[in-house]
Amino acid sequence: MTQDILNSLKGIEADLIRIRRDIHKHPETAFEEVRTADLVAAKLTEWGIPVHRGLAKTGVVGTLHGSGNEGSRSIGLRADMDALNLLERNTFDYASVHKGKMHACGHDGHTAMLLGAARYLSEHRNFSGTLHFIFQPAEEGEGGARVMIEQGLFDQFPCDAVYGMHNIPGLPLGQFAIRPGSMMAASDTWTVVFRGTGGHGAMPHMGTDPTQPAASFVTATQNIIGRNVSPQHAAVLSVGHIAAGSYGSPNVIPAEVTVRGTARSYTPADRDLLERRLGEAAQGIAAAHGCSVEYHYLRRYPPLVNANAQTDIALRAAAATVGAANVDGDVERLTGAEDFAFMLEKKPGAYILLGNGGSVEDGSCHYVHTPHYDFNDQALVTGVAYWVNLVAEELGQR
Repeated sequence: MTQDILNSLKGIEADLIRIRRDIHKHPETAFEEVRTADLVAAKLTEWGIPVHRGLAKTGVVGTLHGSGNEGSRSIGLRADMDALNLLERNTFDYASVHKGKMHACGHDGHTAMLLGAARYLSEHRNFSGTLHFIFQPAEEGEGGARVMIEQGLFDQFPCDAVYGMHNIPGLPLGQFAIRPGSMMAASDTWTVVFRGTGGHGAMPHMGTDPTQPAASFVTATQNIIGRNVSPQHAAVLSVGHIAAGSYGSPNVIPAEVTVRGTARSYTPADRDLLERRLGEAAQGIAAAHGCSVEYHYLRRYPPLVNANAQTDIALRAAAATVGAANVDGDVERLTGAEDFAFMLEKKPGAYILLGNGGSVEDGSCHYVHTPHYDFNDQALVTGVAYWVNLVAEELGQR
């Protein structure tokens, strides 16, 4: 980047910090981002960017055309706006005012960075083609990206490519990381309910005990990974919820045990395998113990897959921002999930990670989805600069 561009971005840094901290202080969870959407729409309007509202209830899309008429290409830049249902433990003056809600994943920073890019690019329309600034609700588990698409996002705002960005604690400030192909896992939720007759804890032979197949099933989930998934692949099955019986009646064998968990995978074949083998294991183990079973598998987010061409563009933009030595183009895949994957199923694009600084291991920073996490304001200008450079790579600099 030229020094003039950097100086210009540094000139708006204080405003970006104010916006980011204001959003952090007033977190809103899935499909409730009314105040945040109002702020985003007001800023875009202030900078002369036409705004469309209402996709996925609280979504905001701003459209900006370049200064020339020769460009027909259009791209989408996406930021998520929602917070988490989590009690914040930070004590700084911009900590959440809504008890039990918190920006614990940095979406406040993502929104502020895309707003910064919109502001700069509205003042310097030295590109050809069209930009769509996509401010998306409900990324955290509710699939806001999918809902925006279903309600006509790409019909109303055609995009030849789409791009996303997420901060990552532990990666140094001033660094980026990305990889082509699958970068984040599919996220699915499964539920298994084992049913027997239950009975008196002192006379287990008088009934059928569903706790036994439930216990065997929990162990068997790891056998699925170890003996069914190729060692050259990666997948995860984790149990996150077990419910049965009454705490006040430990001498009663429950008639029902519920086991719930998450499944993570990177390929359609492995996703199919996990769904099938979980069901087969549950059915077989239940039958062996004389119990019945109910099984549900819910496919939530697909794998996030970066297109090769757009990954190359993102790499060049990141290198132009921080230097090639500070860009990892072959980062390890993450087992976390991201609903930007729905957009990448419809359009070619790329999703990049931005360093949030510190070290999770030595406690100098906190990871996302924890009550002491905070987005690092020092990363804001770097993120804005990346967006500006990405537009230059995609739509040219006139």
